[in-house]
Amino acid sequence: MSEIQISGKDVILRAARLLEIKLVSAVAGYPVTSIVNLFKNDDFWADNTFWMINEKVALETALGASVAGRRSFVLTKHVGMNVLCDPLVTSATHTIGAGLVIIAGDDPGAKASQNEQDSRYFGSLAEVPVFDPATPEKLFGSLTEAIELSEKASIPVIVRVTSRLLESFCVSAAELQPKRTVLPPEFDRSVWEYTMKGKHQRFHSLTFPLMEEYSQSQDCLCNINTTKTGIISSGYPAYLVKKIIEENNSRISHLALDMVYPLPIKKLKSFIEHHEHVLVVEETEDYIESYFSVEDTIKGKSTGHIPHGKIEKEHILHALENIKKTHIDKVVKPETVKERGPRSICDTCPYLPLYRVLGKIDKPIAGDMGCSILSTSAPLQAVDAGFALGSAVSVACGFKEKGIAVIGDFGLAHTGLQGLINAKSNGFDLLVIILQNDVAAMTGGQDVADLTHVLEALHNDIEVVDFAEKIKESELQALLMEKMETKGISIILAKGTCSKY
Repeated sequence: MSEIQISGKDVILRAARLLEIKLVSAVAGYPVTSIVNLFKNDDFWADNTFWMINEKVALETALGASVAGRRSFVLTKHVGMNVLCDPLVTSATHTIGAGLVIIAGDDPGAKASQNEQDSRYFGSLAEVPVFDPATPEKLFGSLTEAIELSEKASIPVIVRVTSRLLESFCVSAAELQPKRTVLPPEFDRSVWEYTMKGKHQRFHSLTFPLMEEYSQSQDCLCNINTTKTGIISSGYPAYLVKKIIEENNSRISHLALDMVYPLPIKKLKSFIEHHEHVLVVEETEDYIESYFSVEDTIKGKSTGHIPHGKIEKEHILHALENIKKTHIDKVVKPETVKERGPRSICDTCPYLPLYRVLGKIDKPIAGDMGCSILSTSAPLQAVDAGFALGSAVSVACGFKEKGIAVIGDFGLAHTGLQGLINAKSNGFDLLVIILQNDVAAMTGGQDVADLTHVLEALHNDIEVVDFAEKIKESELQALLMEKMETKGISIILAKGTCSKY
């Protein structure tokens, strides 16, 4: 009988079944959308998996499930970690009930993201454990251990994944079995006997030592083959290091970490002291390296041996060839849109006339992290600034005179609505163009809540423009200019149908 291979994405679905996860809450975005689609297409999980309007809501719902004794997964891309950080930081000292795992999808190389950030830092910020597995097998083990540790320490746990990990394959699905399954605990209300200061003191006297002990005892790969050169790694780069060592029959030592917060400091110090040179290989930032970069033996991003962002085999080989050098000059040529190739608005997008008109307006225009961000480059050059999903409205409030914001209906539901409430209460002059196509077009066509009645309750100046009627650009420009001359908040509901969905 041939072995059945399954991908890293399938591993998460299998782990959810075997670990008796009861709730999956998620926000769409690369690279986690494809994982959630697996859950949505599964007979059991279809009714227990939810697309949430934002990541804060997603985590808060999972925290509610945890308090009620129901295990949960939260799936988000790395920028979503910024949004859920508020309840995350409090949850560590507040304590929880049943196991709660946040699966954070990082995007080294920023293939489909507005930035290139590293989710591992949320461990030290929120003081919650972080796993950074290298292979699908390791991913399954990390999810199993994350649930166990979450329930032992009564805290959420982060498991970091990347697209290359999710697209890798296991040799055999049958071998993926959790160590044991026990009934999940419910929330212990005795934590309310402590003040907020007392909760933090309790955390550092009881919970954090438990986390440190768990980290130090982790069964990670540690091969010491020489006293010359050793490599410390985590995540998918650990797999690349392992392949390089195997392919070159190398005697290089290798310590590959699965759990990266708290770090197993004693294990790391022992490894470092045993070698003349230690190369730290990790994506995206110098997270592990920063703990030991004061040591002259440590080489990595800070010394120019390893680049920031996505790591490839050639980066590791180049670093090893220059391992005796204390520093390598960083020769970085920033990638341009021209080199990569433009990512343009679809030719069939109903809003193309709008973007063409916006490109002719000599005023700053705030865009959002949806398809409108694709209008920043030539030939449209419509949107001037875009910082985060849902941010366009608040950004435009800071413009001189009446500001212009272009936001999708998903961005509005995500966090943009708060910006509108704030603009109203503070009396800002603002023109908000809402692209109402009823889907989250950039992330896979998920349904979006209709907020029309909410908008009508907030504002009087609302104009509906149906882009299916092929409005003339001259008429559209005249409408925008009219609204720009009106005091207060003006809203244009731009109705259209995304041809992709």
